[in-house]
Amino acid sequence: MIEYYKIFIMFLVCVILSVIILGLSYIIKSKNYNWEKISAYECGFQPFEDTRNRFDVKFYLVAILFIIFDLEIAYLFPWSLCIYELNIEGIISMLIFLFILTIGFVYEWKKGALDWY
Repeated sequence: MIEYYKIFIMFLVCVILSVIILGLSYIIKSKNYNWEKISAYECGFQPFEDTRNRFDVKFYLVAILFIIFDLEIAYLFPWSLCIYELNIEGIISMLIFLFILTIGFVYEWKKGALDWY
């Protein structure tokens, strides 16, 4: 269990920062409410329109890209903790993984998947 102390410390720091930030948001929040501030805005459409409206598929594409690159972080975090104990094959395999992800990101960028106009 002693080798997991770095992960435990990082988890503890994340929990403490989350509690501090959440507490500060309730303390510092504005008391002025209006309709635009409390309306739903995640999809970019008015909340009280027809539910059968068509909207751009790029919303889903960006969400999927976020999940893919979020999973990249899930692989990078343990790798970064044990990078000094790895041999050259471990480092090269992670660099190949990062290179493939970079190629995918550049491909999506060139195809216009990240453009919102």
